[in-house]
Amino acid sequence: MAKKSNLKIQNIVATASLGKRVPLVKFASSQASSEYNPEQFPGLVLRVKKPKSAVLVFSSGNLVCTGTKSVAQVREVIGEVMRKLRKIKINIRGKPRINVQNIVASGSTGMSLDLNMLAIELENTEYEPEQFPGLVYKLPEINATFLLFSNGKLVCTGTKNKPQLDHAMKLLVRNLKSIKS
Repeated sequence: MAKKSNLKIQNIVATASLGKRVPLVKFASSQASSEYNPEQFPGLVLRVKKPKSAVLVFSSGNLVCTGTKSVAQVREVIGEVMRKLRKIKINIRGKPRINVQNIVASGSTGMSLDLNMLAIELENTEYEPEQFPGLVYKLPEINATFLLFSNGKLVCTGTKNKPQLDHAMKLLVRNLKSIKS
């Protein structure tokens, strides 16, 4: 029997809009922890130390936040970006709406897995052990993708919230058990 999944969120990718244009050259010159090379990429990369993350800031006022482990941390990081903008007289009113685009979580099924058998028995899999030791298993009905390893460890990506992540894990375990039976 599988034990508790023990999924741990490793990274959240979220977007938000400040609803106001950002002068990136001015912003970059006020931030030591930023990179801005408009010839290579249209956004400014702002590194935040705590919680450790990176934010892409675009001149449109759109933000992409990566590296956080919770939505609360995303809010904290976006709040920090807004404080830094206020320091250079860019006043943003209200709270930007945060949209989680992707959650990456790791954990374990609690059981050893025969990846060769799973590649044959499950639909929506890719397994090329000479290229990579993990099996890619997609659950298209909830847009979740798992990387499964023979020791039972896994990585899940594609979900947008904790209930969806938990549901994906339940479906995975159910599908694995249906094959083992």
